[in-house]
Amino acid sequence: MPEKMILLVEDNAADVTLTIRAIKRANIANEMVVARDGAEALDYLFGTGQYRGRDINQLPVVVLLDLKLPKIDGIEVLKQIRANPVTQLLPVVVLTSSKEESDVTTCYKYNCNSYVRKPVDFNQFAEAVKQLGLYWLVLNEPPAK
Repeated sequence: MPEKMILLVEDNAADVTLTIRAIKRANIANEMVVARDGAEALDYLFGTGQYRGRDINQLPVVVLLDLKLPKIDGIEVLKQIRANPVTQLLPVVVLTSSKEESDVTTCYKYNCNSYVRKPVDFNQFAEAVKQLGLYWLVLNEPPAK
């Protein structure tokens, strides 16, 4: 069985680098796939576009989803994940800098599993990513496929 993989959906190159560094620093060795916009994330999950032919039954263990994305925003990505029977139970953690209460409410309305604001400080950010990784990869018990 393939290793548990994390899908990071993030358009900011600095945040991608920080997240990967924080995951490695936490000794989490899982593969991380990075989608740089919402369309790429959906292509990856549903095996379309550049990911045509990918085995869509090999889902990530968790999706770390930014909201402010080019092409298709994070809320629309979340809606499409929840609308598809293959991905509807996939754990989605919104990891964003948005402080808009309407974003929090909307994300929970569409059944995100968690909403985490990105800390500005690298050490706090690294600690937050470490805790997310440990929880979703070690402690959480996902539903059977």
